[in-house]
Amino acid sequence: MPESYNPYSPSGPPMPLRKEKRLDPSIFQLPVEKMRRGYYSDKYFTRAREVLAAEGYDPLVTMQAFQKHPAWVAGTDEAIAILKLCLTEGYEFGRDVTARALRDGDRIEPWEPVLEITGPYQAFAHLETLYVGVLARRTRIATNTRAVVEAAWPKSVMFFPARHDHWMVQTGDGWAAHVAGAIGVSTDAQASWWGSEGVGTVPHALIAAYGGDTTEAAAVLARQVGDDVDVIALVDFENDSVRTALDVARALGPRLYGVRLDTSDTMVDRSLFEEMWDFDPRGVNPTLVHKVRDALDREGFEHVRIICSGGFNAERILRFEAENVPVDAYGIGSALLQGSYDFTADVVRVKGKEVAKVGRRYRDSARLEPVS
Repeated sequence: MPESYNPYSPSGPPMPLRKEKRLDPSIFQLPVEKMRRGYYSDKYFTRAREVLAAEGYDPLVTMQAFQKHPAWVAGTDEAIAILKLCLTEGYEFGRDVTARALRDGDRIEPWEPVLEITGPYQAFAHLETLYVGVLARRTRIATNTRAVVEAAWPKSVMFFPARHDHWMVQTGDGWAAHVAGAIGVSTDAQASWWGSEGVGTVPHALIAAYGGDTTEAAAVLARQVGDDVDVIALVDFENDSVRTALDVARALGPRLYGVRLDTSDTMVDRSLFEEMWDFDPRGVNPTLVHKVRDALDREGFEHVRIICSGGFNAERILRFEAENVPVDAYGIGSALLQGSYDFTADVVRVKGKEVAKVGRRYRDSARLEPVS
């Protein structure tokens, strides 16, 4: 997280989305029976449950889950769904097991409890792997997304990491990014939990299918989609972003919403060949963005937005914003998957008495909300 990242700045973006109601457990489509029997759980947790059952010992415990970095939490609703639906057979959430939790979108401090569970340990011993896993994954996405949202504010951030990870993580990752303030996501799956859909541009593959003609590919897309779809054209296919942006703008006129600069960081755009002596000309750089903006404006295409992508993270966005580079939105991919926000869960009370491993303790928190 960059040093200038300040989530409490009064002049910064709104706080992350905090839904009044938690997501219904059914939305997660959990494989309940497999989770209940421990199919996805670390073996030592399922064996712990088996040992307790064989010994006829079922102590009432309190567990707390936390992690060790400043972060924006996500995954709480998903963790609660796991508890509600996947307890050991014969136990019931609300009757035997209770929980308190923060909300998706809450700012958390190191060591702060995010989830607290109280009940017979046999009821939920097998679920620790699952709920700490979803908290870790979703919190990482939310925290990384929030960092770039803060850096880019008031400009939009588009969440584009789907191609960098397994398809099964899309729905929850998209929700975490949405909570953290991302304006758009790239797949319908990522947008499904809040009832929206993905956004996108004219892809390189479609341009290639039309013989490398970006203008024709963009025109075809514009004809085939409704007026409610923003047409955004990638303009780096021929490594001549200024010319390509103008060609597409001339052809589509007001129908063109924006152009996306995505030059590889191993390439130098043709428009920069004559002026590479006092800056790094590779990839999407400030000089290239200015050239595209100036060219569009000179021909009356002030309405065409410029979206920049390709290796952007919070630090790089901050540099662009400090230099007042005329970017309208940023598309962020693999940077949103990086880092680690691993959660730990500890038994901190047994039969009401404080019992925890050395270095851990029960941490009371007025911020934890009872889960109904």
